[in-house]
Amino acid sequence: MNGISRIFHTEEVETHALSGVDFTLERGQYVAISGPSGCGKSTLLSILGLLDSPTSGTYALAGVAVQEIDSRERARIRNREIGFIFQAFNLIGDLTVFDNVELPLTYRSGLSRAERRERVDDALARVGMTARARHVPAQLSGGQQQRVAVARALVGTPSILLADEPTGNLDSRNGDAVMALLQELHAAGATICMVTHDPRYANLAQRRVFMLDGRVVDEAALHSLPSN
Repeated sequence: MNGISRIFHTEEVETHALSGVDFTLERGQYVAISGPSGCGKSTLLSILGLLDSPTSGTYALAGVAVQEIDSRERARIRNREIGFIFQAFNLIGDLTVFDNVELPLTYRSGLSRAERRERVDDALARVGMTARARHVPAQLSGGQQQRVAVARALVGTPSILLADEPTGNLDSRNGDAVMALLQELHAAGATICMVTHDPRYANLAQRRVFMLDGRVVDEAALHSLPSN
């Protein structure tokens, strides 16, 4: 990202959510974005995930200029390349755990039912939720629901995981468990960009980016990549 700005207009109020942000995320990195409420963290994540578009600036995703991608191609990229983990879980209440995790795959062509089942079984196993596959979200604890949401984000083998306050609705024990899971995924090669207000969890990332008033104001590299 270079010079990314995002301005929202509501009635006669103009809100500058992002103001000239420069940001680079490399494959295999684990980045935590921190800052006070309203500083632009979630807006930045939405633009990264092609859920929103910048007002100005340039954004290249895997070398492709995003402003040149039409809405249909953006939807395809979101489905195949980006996994989303939200604070509110966003599970569908009348679907089972299995069906919630399978849902992103139903929008892909070329996958047989057997292939979808294999991917879902693998994703649920990775988050320790195999035994709950036939339950519905209301039968799960908050921590279990977030694990299902992580499985749903993983099932399509995305290039990047975007997590927006993934522990925001969890107690400390369940929050710690979800963060341990993200660390395991990163150790296995996942690229992760996480928004969090909790400094304990931000310190677990490889890089910390600090935002204030729509700008990146500081950055710290907390852990260097191991040499190959």
